[in-house]
Amino acid sequence: MDTKWSKVIIHASAFFAPFLVPILFFLISSDEEVKSISVQALLFQIVMGILIVIAGIFSLLLIGLPFLLIFIAMVYIVPIIGIVKAFSDIPWRYPIVGRWV
Repeated sequence: MDTKWSKVIIHASAFFAPFLVPILFFLISSDEEVKSISVQALLFQIVMGILIVIAGIFSLLLIGLPFLLIFIAMVYIVPIIGIVKAFSDIPWRYPIVGRWV
């Protein structure tokens, strides 16, 4: 499979299988860039899940409500940016976890 379409599928998987698809692409792909994107996508979903839970707990005190809204928006907006960048063949890293990989 072309790496461009592999990256698009990995980014789009945030909407239908955020954990399964990146793991599968990491296991079956031989391209290092695809492996890097799949690890970033998986880590991004895990980190955002943790941040949403923490912000949800703090939103009971109304302190975490703005953070909760921002984190939920990021879960949807960041993969869309990744899809657009993948279609354009522009290298792109996920925010927060992009430098970890």
